[in-house]
Amino acid sequence: MENSVPALFQPIRIGPYLLQHRVVLAPLTRMRCTKDNVPQEVMGEYYAQRASTPGTLLVSEATLIAQKAGLYTHAPGIWNEAQIDGWKKVTKAVHDKGSFIFLQLWALGRTADIEALHAANPDYPFVSASDIPVPTGGERSKSSSSPKPRPLTQDEIKEYVELYAIAAHNAVHKADFDGVEIHGANGYLIDQFLQDVCNHRIDEYGGSVENRCRFALEVTKAIVNAIGEERTGIRIGPWVPFQGMGMADPIPTFTYLVSQLKELYPGFAYLHVVEPGISGGAYVERPPLVSNDFIRDTWLPRPLITAGKYTRETAMEVAEKALTHAETVGLAKDSGGELIAFGKLFLANPDLPVRLRNGYPLNDYDKATFYIPGDTSGKGYTDYSFYV
Repeated sequence: MENSVPALFQPIRIGPYLLQHRVVLAPLTRMRCTKDNVPQEVMGEYYAQRASTPGTLLVSEATLIAQKAGLYTHAPGIWNEAQIDGWKKVTKAVHDKGSFIFLQLWALGRTADIEALHAANPDYPFVSASDIPVPTGGERSKSSSSPKPRPLTQDEIKEYVELYAIAAHNAVHKADFDGVEIHGANGYLIDQFLQDVCNHRIDEYGGSVENRCRFALEVTKAIVNAIGEERTGIRIGPWVPFQGMGMADPIPTFTYLVSQLKELYPGFAYLHVVEPGISGGAYVERPPLVSNDFIRDTWLPRPLITAGKYTRETAMEVAEKALTHAETVGLAKDSGGELIAFGKLFLANPDLPVRLRNGYPLNDYDKATFYIPGDTSGKGYTDYSFYV
């Protein structure tokens, strides 16, 4: 009987796509591209392995929307034909397995590697919402001190909005991605506008909650116009302290943002939120008395992806609760609820949906091989075993 199947393993619709379960590959930076940000052949194998359970949703590693939007050597881009061609091999490999893949769109702002940025073009400005540097340096900064960014002008903000739209078009209409996820978390450019710890602007993009959300909403509108709301998702991290984030009270800002997305885009593919206790790729102490339940209260029963140190048991519990809520408000079983994104566990277990459903033991992950810039050997990447 269908009702005997746990919610985590029941189908759900994301935009026009019918997933066969609610286990999602979280976006994971792996640095396996060329130094020119072109996806390499080994990446097709990596994603295809994690697409091996038909009907799986994969969210790609964060992908730079443009060269001037900030650079990390060996991270992927989506602004030129070589990158698009590299990604097309990845999307084909995923689709051949009967699964789906969204591209995560990324602009770095004050967290960019300034040396790589200026090596690409000395005239590229190092920018953010305001002139506030990352307190302890960027995630991959090569310098001991954190450089001071220049606030984006309003004309530059409009240019960035267009760069996001172009990247979304490239992803869906050229590289054959099923959709895109806007990276609005972890202290990158959109988050730098959202959070008052680094947005001290006094124009229409700063100050009030509405103004600090303006850039994120303009980016979303441009992307929706380019590819459709049903192929657009966004990731946020209200409680993530990574790279100098951490508002005293993020609830009003993120409640407003999510409410606007819900009102403006009834067909929006999904909302993706990082749970408290996660900071970038690391686990940190979860602050007391904080949760994303305010997001759930605002967004559910529409499709919601949550990520953050889930186990098989906690994932099943959360998915079950959300599906029950969706059914209570009269939605069809496959029309709403909560999906669970797994990072490190999916990295180490390419057949994770099968393992979770059957309670099979899990491979351990190897932190030493998370980031091997430009590597094509597959070490710590495509050499994790399947259970059967």
